[in-house]
Amino acid sequence: MKQLAFLFVFICCFWSLGAQVTLRLTSIPANTPAGSSIYFAASINNWNPGDAASAFTVVNGAYQLVIPEGTGTVSFKFTRGAWASVETNASGQDIPNRTFTFTGSPQVINLSVLRWKDLTASTAAANVQILNPTFVMPQLGNRTRRIWLYLPPDYQSTTKRYPVIYMHDGQNLFDAATSFSGEWQVDETLNTLHASGNYGAIVVGIDNGGGLRLNEYSPWVNAQYGGGEGDAYIDFIGQTLKPYIDANFRTLPEPQHTALFGSSMGALISLYGMVRYPQVFGKIGSFSPAYWFSFSNLTQYISNSTAPLAGTRVYHLGGQTESSRLVNDINTIAGSLVTKGLNSTDSRIKIDADGAHSEWYWRREFSAAYQWLFPNVATSTNDRLTDRSLQFYPNPAQQSVQVKGYSFQLNDQVSIVSIHGIRMKNVTNIRSGIIPITNLPPGLYFLQINGVTNGRFVKW
Repeated sequence: MKQLAFLFVFICCFWSLGAQVTLRLTSIPANTPAGSSIYFAASINNWNPGDAASAFTVVNGAYQLVIPEGTGTVSFKFTRGAWASVETNASGQDIPNRTFTFTGSPQVINLSVLRWKDLTASTAAANVQILNPTFVMPQLGNRTRRIWLYLPPDYQSTTKRYPVIYMHDGQNLFDAATSFSGEWQVDETLNTLHASGNYGAIVVGIDNGGGLRLNEYSPWVNAQYGGGEGDAYIDFIGQTLKPYIDANFRTLPEPQHTALFGSSMGALISLYGMVRYPQVFGKIGSFSPAYWFSFSNLTQYISNSTAPLAGTRVYHLGGQTESSRLVNDINTIAGSLVTKGLNSTDSRIKIDADGAHSEWYWRREFSAAYQWLFPNVATSTNDRLTDRSLQFYPNPAQQSVQVKGYSFQLNDQVSIVSIHGIRMKNVTNIRSGIIPITNLPPGLYFLQINGVTNGRFVKW
């Protein structure tokens, strides 16, 4: 009987040893440093990216790792010893965890690594930075998202304030290493324009949420594809992200200086954002818009809207062969906006015969759209620099100026504008006529009341 029991245990152990999982890497990136160690970081080794017991060995020219049989499903990734050198997809983007499931039978799983995170060269310009890799989105259950920030080349050397463009699909805007199928080269385009005399703009890029992208980029649910979180996503930009940017950077915060810009589903949520918040977002770049995703809801929303669209500005772009309905959808939506108050001269539609639903097309067309939406700020403020009989005391001043000759009302719109026509400061609730100027650099300034320049003073 003891011999039978021993034989049974031996057979079970032999069977267990045979029921193992063998991972084989049939290809790795060509730029993998010679002699690199590759590791298995997984749910069964506490996600240790440099676990010596989980290092691959080279067998017959291929990296191989044998994992003893266990139970359940294992999640894993490959690294070169640290999370900074984890594997990515071909574009350098993070990939979902890989998985395999123990079956009780031997398995050989052939896999390949497309790229290493630390060996993906960035193409972002020096004036592009990651503002925050995990910016909290309270309107979306405290999800986090990487936020990119482009600052104009003269941001650090001037006191200028700039218009701001909020752009979706941040992965695709500045860096080929993070893009899905090529970047827009927003940074290179704006830097080139700036070198030619363009005033400049701040660009805030918001990464899409991967599998959450369709949900976040539509306020309405598509029965096949999802959606429905667009309100919360736009609320995040308008109520959380924009106030943060305005508080921490030198922006022109008014709607006429603030844009939403996106392509495909990003175009859909941009246009919706303007109709929902015209007092926040006054300019829209809508490239190859996926209005089809919820066309009837969008048209009905515009039709029912009482939003003041006069003064907003919309640039539509599309390719003739992108889809059978794209051009008609653009024309219909553009017409609806004009019916609801958008000035026809503030609506631009550009349809190209060679236009494609692709980054290369949007990259090519970004410059023209940007320049149409944002004529040079210093020459487009529409501020009438004419004098009236206002008096300032003292003048020159250092801490504050007392304005005489005008009786301020609570709802007066008051701005301080530099000699170059740049709006430096907005002031509210000036019932006493005293305006603080401590945060202004020395220079000559104009005071605007309700859009008209009424006098000038000097800060020393």
